Amino acid sequence: MSMQAIKETNFKFPGQTGFYKGKVRDVYYFGDRMAMVASDRISAFDVILPRAIPDKGRVLNQIAAFNLEATKHLVPNWVIATPDPNVTIGFKCEPFAVEMVVRGYLAGHAWREYKAGKRTVCGVPLPEGLKENDKLPTPIITPTTKAHVGHDEDISREEILKRGIVSESDYKTLEEYTFKLFNKGTELAAERGLILVDTKYEFGKHQGKIYLIDEVHTPDSSRYFYKEGYEARQKAGEPQKQLSKEFVRQWLIENGFQGKDGQQIPEMTDAIVNSISARYKELYEQVRGEALASVDYTGITQRIEQSILNSINSVNLESQKI
Repeated sequence: MSMQAIKETNFKFPGQTGFYKGKVRDVYYFGDRMAMVASDRISAFDVILPRAIPDKGRVLNQIAAFNLEATKHLVPNWVIATPDPNVTIGFKCEPFAVEMVVRGYLAGHAWREYKAGKRTVCGVPLPEGLKENDKLPTPIITPTTKAHVGHDEDISREEILKRGIVSESDYKTLEEYTFKLFNKGTELAAERGLILVDTKYEFGKHQGKIYLIDEVHTPDSSRYFYKEGYEARQKAGEPQKQLSKEFVRQWLIENGFQGKDGQQIPEMTDAIVNSISARYKELYEQVRGEALASVDYTGITQRIEQSILNSINSVNLESQKI
């Protein structure tokens, strides 16, 4: 028997000014504030899979909350409060149309490009003679455009400025913030016996100020390697031991699904759902260094609804005092 999971929420709040249902999050707007609910939906290859994964939402929301708290002295972020394991309240920001992907190692998409013979990724030159998962001489930024429909695309710094997607002064700030966050993320990962391989950051503006938005350093937005045995595996040409959502993609690929037209999503049995849920708990415990507390799923949507209501009311009271 599979455990309970939060597939979606459909709340109607007093003072609500909008609602957006993303791939995995339900977002409620209240003027220039928003409440983001991390559901247990899961996506891969830009497709939402048919079954939700118990505990996934709170795992990602709590890892993000921890990392946003740990980096807020370096880079301002959108969070006002985290009143519930599945909920974050924050400023509604106007997002920049680029994602800042930063890489410390040659893995994933960048490796596939390099293997195909390219020695420049997103306008950034790469040295000859690198192997998959090698550490790069210095971390590099390989931005992507944020696609409303379909897949994000690689883009260079020069192209972003030429097209006027981001102004030069704002882009300099985004670069500076990206490297600061990546350095701190690398430090936090090392404390947990991990290597932060690559990750992505999203930024937006609120009242003219740039904020870090969305989740940060989660296994869904980042790739981690285990530090122990990294060197030995590289020398032997063996695959690295990863901590990321890659295992879900691998299961789909092995079962003939990569999000292409005409492909069927494989059946998600209770055993598969529970095994993915167990992996997310393992990710939480590795990244946070503590066990994930168990929760009672009875009345969980009412709990989430009440926590948003209480939080929005207290945020409104605070803003009236100002």
